Formats: sequence, structure tokens, C-alpha cells
Amino acid sequence: MSRATAIFLAATVPALAALSAVAQPSPPQRAYHHLWTDDQGVSHIATCPVEHFFLKSMSPPAGPQWQDPMPQQTATVMLTVQPAHWNGDWHPDPKPQWVVPLQGRWYVRAMDGTRVEMGPGDILFGEDQNVRPMPDGPYKGKKGHDAGNVGDDPVTLMVIQSANPPTIGRPCPFH
Repeated sequence: MSRATAIFLAATVPALAALSAVAQPSPPQRAYHHLWTDDQGVSHIATCPVEHFFLKSMSPPAGPQWQDPMPQQTATVMLTVQPAHWNGDWHPDPKPQWVVPLQGRWYVRAMDGTRVEMGPGDILFGEDQNVRPMPDGPYKGKKGHDAGNVGDDPVTLMVIQSANPPTIGRPCPFH
């Protein structure tokens, strides 16, 4: 190897290594709320990480984007608009469903008293189908979850209802 080649490689290899490090960004860290039911029929809300992203094009030649696919399932997609001051009272979700606020803010409260407020960009997986009425305490006779709008505006939600049966007794089933 000539001296010029050695000097060229000595200068180029570290630069290429640095460029390679810049070209490999860290995967994102995201989370969703999971409204789930324990073995006693009480609903809870857990915050679950989504962290198994990989970088890939969804449709070449489009550029790569971070993906973390969920298991395939049959689902119904709908948009809902809750009128201003909407209150859903206590009820279980009709089916396991993803709820993504698109506009406005709303809240969900589980039977254990946990309450979360969500707005655009937040995600909830509601899976409280097998709840039983609370036998005592401040939510005696209530089952499922309480939900309603926060503030004076309507709330627009994207709801994706799954045909899959609910999972009982296990929070955070998706990554």
C-alpha cells in the first residue's frame, strides 16, 4: 500500500464511521394507555411502552420510517364526534378498541380510580369488556369506565374496534 493510499484511508475511514453513526438514528420510544380488566373484574389503566420499532419503507421507493406492526386482526374503523360537554357515564367498551383523539381533549377513569386525560396524539386501547359491578367503595355498582370531554369543545376520535376477544388479567399486550 502506498503512503498516499494509507493517508487517504486514515482520513476517510473515521469520517465514514462517523457518517454511518449519524445515519443510524435511535428507534423512537412511544406509549399507549391500556384500559384492562383484572381477574376480579375490576378495570385499571396502565401506561405501556411501544419500543420494538424498526426502520423500513412501507412502500418503496418511499423513504424508511419507524414501524412496530401489531398482530393482524379484523377491525372496524370509525370516526366519532362527541358533542361539547359529552359525558359517557360508566360503561364497558363494546369491543377491544383503539381510541385516538384527533381534536379536543377527553378523559377516561377506571374502576380503580385511575384517570387519564388525552388529546391529539395520545392512544388508548380499551379492553374492559369483562368487568363486574364494584361491590363497595366510591364506585359501588359502577362497572367499566367513566369517560367524558374536558373543556367546552366537541372531541373527535378515531376508533378502531377489533373483532378479537379481549385479554383478561394482562396489561400491555402490545410491545
